Amino acid sequence: MEKRIMGRGGFPASVIGLGTWQLGADWGHVEETDALRVLDAAAEAGVTFFDTADVYGDGRSETLIGSWLKNNPGLRVHVATKMGRRVDQVAENYTEANFRTWLDRSRKNLQQDTLELVQLHCPPDAVFTSDRVFDALDQLVEEEVIARYGVSVETTAQALKALERTHLSSIQIILNAFRLKPLDEVLPRAQELGVGIIARVPLASGLLSGKYDLDTQFAENDHRNFNRRGEAFDVGETFSGVDFETGVRAAKEFTQLVEEFGPEEASPAQVALAWVAAQPVTTVIPGARRPGQARDNAAAADLKLNPVLLDRIRELYDRYFRAQIHHRW
Repeated sequence: MEKRIMGRGGFPASVIGLGTWQLGADWGHVEETDALRVLDAAAEAGVTFFDTADVYGDGRSETLIGSWLKNNPGLRVHVATKMGRRVDQVAENYTEANFRTWLDRSRKNLQQDTLELVQLHCPPDAVFTSDRVFDALDQLVEEEVIARYGVSVETTAQALKALERTHLSSIQIILNAFRLKPLDEVLPRAQELGVGIIARVPLASGLLSGKYDLDTQFAENDHRNFNRRGEAFDVGETFSGVDFETGVRAAKEFTQLVEEFGPEEASPAQVALAWVAAQPVTTVIPGARRPGQARDNAAAADLKLNPVLLDRIRELYDRYFRAQIHHRW
């Protein structure tokens, strides 16, 4: 699989990675054996980049990955984790002392002395302008607690502010066919500066798979059920912030476009991933709850898309979503 360099002084990451939120929590329960099989399948398909966080299942996702790494010492898989969501979301909690506590926990979970990439996990706006925060991160790099750092953001404004930081390695941001705003300024600026882009929620929480209809039900502990109006965290993380009914209608049209202009036998989900990978990003991190999903996601790396399809996807966004969400994130 194609690999792209993860930002300043970074490592080569597969263009299709694996997001592991699903293996921790908030997407319905996944048994440990099934989670490990997902990691196996992804690696066998050429995935070399796993993304996790210390709050996914209160460390469950990290611990599963750490165990898997220990049992697969010959495989070179790079792991990025995130920190910052274990406390109330105020800038005062983003301290060096807290960083050290959180990172010690993540190093234990992942069974790594030095964490390859640590991202601030969608922190408050004030964190992005705090020299104290980024000085602390630089100190942790100096001490080899972490090798490099990045930020995960909710808004393009946060991303642009983060890009002012000299030692920033990567930005993780929502990008998919239903969320195009990062293409305007964030991706061009990151490319200019050599900062990596990790594209998350590439399937709009599954909408772009084309498998949902208005009667689809989600588990009680699935964020697509309990966070549709932002009850638990930023609503932009769930269905990319679009209302479910509109998303279902747009997804039906997206599927029709794939059938008309997409590569033969490619699924809507694969085309959606290939669309993100065709942008100036470093890696795309779809999640997977089953090994087959992980393999299908990885196969999207080989797809070549018709330029007509690319134009139609933008037109679809303009018609359904620009007025609703473009100004928000």
